[in-house]
Amino acid sequence: MADPVRIPSLWRNRDFNVFWLGQALSVLGGSISLLALPMLVLEATGSVVQMGLITVITGVGAIATGLFAGYVVDRTDRRRLMITCDLVRALLLGAVPFIWLAGPRIWVLYVLTALVTVLKTLFDVAYVTAVPGLVSTEHLTAANGRLTAAFAFGTLCGPAAAGFIAAAVGADWALGVDGATFLVSAVSLRWVAFGRDADGHEVGDGASGGRGPARGKLREMFTEGFRFLWAQPVLRALTVLLTLLTFVTMGATDLLIFRVREELGQGKATVGFVIALSGFGVVGAALAAAPLRRTFGFGACWLGSVALIGGGVVVTGVSGSLPVITMAAAVFMFGLTLGAVCSLTLRQEVTPDALLGRVTSAFWTVHGASGPVGAAALTVLAGRHGVPAVSVGAGVFCLLIVGAGLLTPLRGSRIGAAPARGPALRGPSGGSRRPSRR
Repeated sequence: MADPVRIPSLWRNRDFNVFWLGQALSVLGGSISLLALPMLVLEATGSVVQMGLITVITGVGAIATGLFAGYVVDRTDRRRLMITCDLVRALLLGAVPFIWLAGPRIWVLYVLTALVTVLKTLFDVAYVTAVPGLVSTEHLTAANGRLTAAFAFGTLCGPAAAGFIAAAVGADWALGVDGATFLVSAVSLRWVAFGRDADGHEVGDGASGGRGPARGKLREMFTEGFRFLWAQPVLRALTVLLTLLTFVTMGATDLLIFRVREELGQGKATVGFVIALSGFGVVGAALAAAPLRRTFGFGACWLGSVALIGGGVVVTGVSGSLPVITMAAAVFMFGLTLGAVCSLTLRQEVTPDALLGRVTSAFWTVHGASGPVGAAALTVLAGRHGVPAVSVGAGVFCLLIVGAGLLTPLRGSRIGAAPARGPALRGPSGGSRRPSRR
């Protein structure tokens, strides 16, 4: 009997480790901007609605880019695309503190947000599609967990750093620091060889698109991924429910910042600490996602994550205690991260590499479409009625999503880790089944 093939440890995968470390620093910079940008708008305008407009632009830009991002990623060299996105973002963000020397230019932030969002969406789709080419299928969940842990590192340290930098030299210079981290990310990507698994075997770089001549039609760019997504019962239910959930989650950070900064009268550094400490929820979810999914299955994990998100939104909005708000924000981030890791791994497992960019792009575009509308609605309502009332409403909405999910295939979905990637995903009962995702 032949000896089983031994797969090298993920820690010995040089390409993945360089990729992981480079992206950890990039995520740190991104977490700085997550806080610094809305604070810069709030400083200049004092308006929660103007903060919400930045979030709306981000959402609309991501949706518009998502219509073609997967098509671009599946037909170009993914590494070259990611490096280009990093370099342009470094230039744009690095210019902010110098532009701000002449005084606040709110319109500049709107334009900057739109451009950076386009680049970020292209980068993120390429990022997701690159991971299966860096590690073996057996290491896919662990790799996503480590990448999520890098996000947790940024979530912990980035907002605190942003608070300190903003308090010391201004939020504009915090954005400049973010720009510098993108330069480091671009350099690190030069040392990564995409298109190989953990054993060094070629699996393709996504550049060929091999899928026939490029027609360049927007409908075909989007519908190929959407058709695959909609044909899978679990993914179809997940997409619908996540579209509803995104309506209340995209504007959650704006509500938290406004609640702590304006309604509770706390300083910038305090806002940074609250958001930074909420990152412990991301750390916990990154460590717990794989065992929870193996034990309870995909459906229970995802629906449970929505319940945690709803509870976190309510408590952060109604409590006047900073420690309680911080703990609730951590619960919110735990739920958000748990759902994201489980669904990300599922989509990577069941989607053919040649189609992964378009499926990822279609998935993000569809469920993200409700985000800008929700962010605008939540921030406008918060400006009129206060954060507590809006947060309670958002929490109740999350519980209704859980109830609706119990009536879908997610209820019986005990899909766990998959032995291999493949094109088919069947229902939760009967027949062979490929694993599922967010």
